Amino acid sequence: MSVTMGTMTPHRDGRRGPPRHARTEPVLVRWIIVAIALTFLVVFLVLPLATVFHQAFARGIGPYLGALAHPDAVAAIKLTLLVAAISVGLNLIFGVIASWTIAKFEFPGKTLLITLIDLPFSISPVISGLVFVLLFGAQGFFGAFLQAHDIAIIFALPGIVLATVLVTFPFVARELIPLMQEQGTQEEEAALSLGASGLQTFWRVTVPNVKWALLYGVLLCNARAMGEFGAVSVVSGHVRGETNTMPLHIEILYNEYQFMAAFAVASLLVLLALVTLIAKAVLERYAHSE
Repeated sequence: MSVTMGTMTPHRDGRRGPPRHARTEPVLVRWIIVAIALTFLVVFLVLPLATVFHQAFARGIGPYLGALAHPDAVAAIKLTLLVAAISVGLNLIFGVIASWTIAKFEFPGKTLLITLIDLPFSISPVISGLVFVLLFGAQGFFGAFLQAHDIAIIFALPGIVLATVLVTFPFVARELIPLMQEQGTQEEEAALSLGASGLQTFWRVTVPNVKWALLYGVLLCNARAMGEFGAVSVVSGHVRGETNTMPLHIEILYNEYQFMAAFAVASLLVLLALVTLIAKAVLERYAHSE
């Protein structure tokens, strides 16, 4: 009887024995590891989320809806959605262009460009906000010019958008770059050789190949944009009803001891996070099914 090589585990004396299972830990050790993981998730994830909703509905549904319907809360929600929409749109354009450039072309400074794309992951969002204050603030590099032409960037919508774009622009690009590099340029070159234009090649070849990674990057970018606090806090000025996003509005309510209202608005951010997780799972399922 012949034995296929690789199906038996060699002993120290050269003989081969039965294969060993990958999970050789005792049952008790496995249960301990699982219990530690579940305990960690419950303590650091489930309990905080449950606390948010418990505090939000502590006084009933009426006060909860009233807190969300407050003019300052409505303004914060609208501003958050507006900033997220603008930031995601800009990052979508930048991410696709940067990914296409890095994956399809060779040029001097390519490594530097990749490093700069990753830079927001390694610096504090507060520093990102301070950069724009130093550039566009009243005492900043462009401050005198902006004041002379009555252009408001800091403590206004443009500053909030700039800060949000800076801290979120790696998400789309970092999802697309590895995939585009792995796919190479063969399909695009074949399409061009058959007479397709560059734009046709992009929409009919490149985009279908990266659509799931693109959607995944947009999803992560949107979630990060709506929850951004540090950079926006520096450039917003905390003007009620004008430059307060949802995270900033929550901070103000909490500092004023309006705990129920703060948790009510926070519950919206939690719901948005849960929706993001569900959408992420759906995208991964469809991506793996293809």
